[in-house]
Amino acid sequence: MLRNRKWIRNSIFFLTTLSVLWIVYIQWMILSVQHQEPIKSDIGIVLGAALWNDYPSPALQERLDAAYDLYTKGYYSTIIVSGGLDHNGATITEAEGMKQYLVDKGIPAHLIFMEDQSRSTYENILFSKRMMEDHHWNRAIIVTHEYHGARAWDIARYLELQESRIYTIKSNVLWMPWHKARETLAYTKWILQKYLLV
Repeated sequence: MLRNRKWIRNSIFFLTTLSVLWIVYIQWMILSVQHQEPIKSDIGIVLGAALWNDYPSPALQERLDAAYDLYTKGYYSTIIVSGGLDHNGATITEAEGMKQYLVDKGIPAHLIFMEDQSRSTYENILFSKRMMEDHHWNRAIIVTHEYHGARAWDIARYLELQESRIYTIKSNVLWMPWHKARETLAYTKWILQKYLLV
């Protein structure tokens, strides 16, 4: 009986230690890809996030404003907005809401391509890559938040978008402890998915 209790305590200690080390590793990965200097590219890709009442949420506006800033500075002349229909009651896709926001800021509608089928970061980048191939675009700047950049960049490399860059931004509207904790789970899920895809 005592031996069983000791084995249980040791197992709990081992699993707890392993979990803490894994969380530290993922947080280190998140911090390791904070920002890459943008270079002249064929396309900008804005990764989607939630719409509020069919309008980009404050966090999504941050991504779109960053993409608009890069556009005005001449890093690319064409943009892919990527995101499908959310489950939060939206009646349009994330891509539709994103495109309208950028049109309202002054980017011509014909320069904004909608990828409106994706439901995950992996699909955001995979389906955007297919659009790039259809238009013979080779290099992209992928725009997202800092906490999301490491996973997005790992997915981009997995999908062989090595010529591309990740452009990450800080958020003034998101509560980072929650999003970093959530990203730990999302990154873990991606790593498992990646090895299943290989």
